[in-house]
Order: sequence, then C-alpha cells, then structure tokens
Amino acid sequence: MASRPLVSVQLAVKDEKKPTRAIPLPYVLISPIRLDIVQHVHTLMNKNHRQPYAVAHNAGMQHSAESWGTGRAVSRIPRVSGGGTHRAGQAAFGNMCRKGRMFAPTKIWRRWHRKISKGQRRFATCSALAATAVPALVMSRGHKVDLISEIPLVVADAAVNSISKTKEAIKLLKDLHAYDDVEKVKDSRKTRVGVGKSRNRRHVQKKGPLVIHSKELSDHSMLVPAFRNIPGVEMCNVNRLNLLTLAPGGHLGRFVIWTESAFKQLNKIFGTAKTDSKQKAGFRPPRSILTNADIARIINSDEVQSVLNPKKKQHRFHPRKKNPLKNLGAMVKLNPHALITKRHAILRSQHPKKRAKRTTKLIKIKRSKFYQNIHAPAIAPARAAEEGTPTF
Repeated sequence: MASRPLVSVQLAVKDEKKPTRAIPLPYVLISPIRLDIVQHVHTLMNKNHRQPYAVAHNAGMQHSAESWGTGRAVSRIPRVSGGGTHRAGQAAFGNMCRKGRMFAPTKIWRRWHRKISKGQRRFATCSALAATAVPALVMSRGHKVDLISEIPLVVADAAVNSISKTKEAIKLLKDLHAYDDVEKVKDSRKTRVGVGKSRNRRHVQKKGPLVIHSKELSDHSMLVPAFRNIPGVEMCNVNRLNLLTLAPGGHLGRFVIWTESAFKQLNKIFGTAKTDSKQKAGFRPPRSILTNADIARIINSDEVQSVLNPKKKQHRFHPRKKNPLKNLGAMVKLNPHALITKRHAILRSQHPKKRAKRTTKLIKIKRSKFYQNIHAPAIAPARAAEEGTPTF
C-alpha cells in the first residue's frame, strides 16, 4: 500500500531551471486493498450493460404435427402430417427432434441486471485506486513500468493540456518511459476464441495505460482525440471514475497516468480521514482498523511474547496401538507375568536334555521314508558330484 507523504510531479522535458515539485498524496490512495470486494462488485457491475435476448415464443412449434398414438410400433412423439415428401412422418416439436424447439427456451424476463449497494461500489473504487499506487501490483498485472520514475505517475498540466495531436501524445508517453506498455498492447491483438467473433467482439487485446484527466468535453479540448487513437490507451475523467476501467477483469493494479489537476481533486471527490467528500454526501475513504497489518510481526514481537503463557506440551491423545501377541512390551502391560513365562520358555529350550531330545527327533525325521522320497532325489546329484561318481 502506498504510504509516501509526497508525490513528485513529472515534467514532459527535463528542465534544470524548473526543479521537480512535490504534492501531497491523496488520502484515498492509502485505502485498504480488498480483492474480494473488488471482484464481487466488478462481477455484478459487468452484468449491468447486458441486453436481453431470447428465442421466438413459437420457435420450433410451427409444424402441423400430431402424435400417431400407440399401436404402430413407433414412439408417441408428434409427427409431421401429410405425405409425398421426406418430411412427412418425421418427429417434431421435441427438443431432441430436427427443427424442434429448444429445451427451456430463453426468456427476456431473465434477471439480467444486479443491484449493488452504494457503499460497496465506493469501497471497491477506493481499493482499485489504492492498488494503482502500488508498483508491485501494477507490475504483477503485466504492465511494463520498469523505467517509470515513480508510481503513482503524475504529469504537470502544462505538459498535457498542450497536446492536440496523436504524435504529440506518443512523444509525451515516450518521454515518460510509458510507451513500452503501449508496445506491449500492439503485439497482443488476437482473434477471439469462441462464438464472440460473430457478435461484434472479434478481437481481444491487452490493456495499456489509463490517462485520468480533469478536462470536460465542453472545454473543446483536443486531449481525448489525441490519445484515443493509441492502441490500449484509455481516457477517463476524474469525476467519473469507473471500477470497470480501474480494474479490468476484476484484476487490481492498472497503470494510471494522472494529470496534476486531476490528482489534486481526489481529496475533494473522496474526502480524507477528517473531512467529508464534497461530491459524495457524508462519505470518507475506508481505512484499516490496524495501524500495522503485519500480524506475524506483532505476534512475534518481544512485547507480546513476554506476556504470553509458556508453550504447552503436546500430548498424543491417540498413541499407536501395538499387538500384544507380537510385541512383548505390550503383552507385559496387559499381563506382567508374561515376562516370567517368556524367560522360563527360553531357559527350557536351552536345557541339555531338551537339546538332545530335539536332535534325536531331527535324526528320526531325516531317516523316515517320507523325508527320503521327497528330499533324496534332490540331494543325490549334489552328493555324487562331491564324491566324483557319475549319475544317470
């Protein structure tokens, strides 16, 4: 958010005799930037210039068709009467039929327009204006402002009011290093994708700089005709600021070039923290409740951390469940005698008599016929190879 107290007024041609002067930053340019409000209001405002459309009330229903009823092994959809042509007997009226009516035909009494509260519209306009004063938002929107000396860009009235031709307007933009944004627009003109090509909006292109002035059409000024032939450049009077122009597509950060007189009128139009607007009765720009919006910095500050309670130790409320049949520790918790039983089993297995008994049992198994029939054919070739006897 812009927080500089002064803004420099740029001259068309740098003159050492005329030093750059500064003017105070209007209060509306430090309003809180609320993207959610801007997008919501932009969506509603964008619907208010639509024109109603609908299909004809009898479209698809102008056939002399009648159902054949049951008994003919065909569906009961109405069929065109008559004979002698391919059309006779064909289905009609239904939305699935050739030349039939559409499903749920569009009506002109659809709710095309939306009402927007005055407070929301003004809040969104203030947020869009504040976003134009943030270089990061302007650059993130895609504008080429790398060489711009300062944002917001304010130009002296003497440099703008004398313009009467397009070549003079282009020269002014080049002197301000703002013509790179116009060059970007020239390369972006493309054919629209979709049906809109046949609805008077065949081409799409990017947005260039917005020039906000304070001239009225009654002044017979050539300022507007001089700028309007430059692709991407739009003109707007400071008394008629529009959210659709300040934030096209609901995207904050439009590159704005202000004239000095228009920039000075913002406090009169929107008011300040202590004075009401002179055009909008009782209105003052919104302001943030927090002086410092960096919540993380506030929480991690020494003043806040020193009065907080010590950090609590986290307890595992759901410890991992272990199988006592496989885990001895879990079994001991359930049955403390299991440790003694386990120890006795180990001692019994290590007793000499137990070992001798296991050895005798293993010898008996290896001498049995069952063991010989299964394992002897596989063992015999290996033994013969060791002893050197041929196997057949």
